[in-house]
Amino acid sequence: MIAAFCLINFCFAQNNDPNAKKVLDAVSTKMKTFKGITAAFSIKSITNKGKDNGNKTGNISIKGQKYLLKQGKSEIISDGTKIYNFDGSKTITIASVEESNQTLSPQNLLSNFYDKDFTYKLISSKGAFNEIELIPIDKKKNFQKVNVFIDKNKSMITKAKILDKSNNVIEFILTNLNTNATLADNTFIYDRSKYPKDAEVLD
Repeated sequence: MIAAFCLINFCFAQNNDPNAKKVLDAVSTKMKTFKGITAAFSIKSITNKGKDNGNKTGNISIKGQKYLLKQGKSEIISDGTKIYNFDGSKTITIASVEESNQTLSPQNLLSNFYDKDFTYKLISSKGAFNEIELIPIDKKKNFQKVNVFIDKNKSMITKAKILDKSNNVIEFILTNLNTNATLADNTFIYDRSKYPKDAEVLD
């Protein structure tokens, strides 16, 4: 999953690969120069038996630690403190950013991913991308590792592959990037009136 989009502070352990650190530092520095980001994304899921579960597509907008993710009728908004997840039908789930830290989903990857501790190493620097493997130090996470692919020319993460605890793979790719997007602050404000009146709110 990710092309990782976040304005993030990387926490580096002493035993981490210095070559990977150099690449990630460059990504972090570059991300801080963007006032707003919009992009299209695709998600491909492959089971542990190699079965392709198909592709999903959507759009994401990011401003600092805030983001809006739309995929079909579903929508996820984060104001930097809370995450509001509308399933596109009858349920709105509200959680704090901290509560969502054990999971790894597109919204986590694109907004609040790298502020946690990972061990990491540079896997490959061939071609147009640097590939870095990140393994969570907190083993309660619901994934084993994530490999991020950094575009060398852009110093940006535009692709990620996630291996979950059941050995399923999720591939996340960003396209149509606009790193100079003007995004109003109210884009990231949860407005209950926008959703169906009969939708159940779980918090």
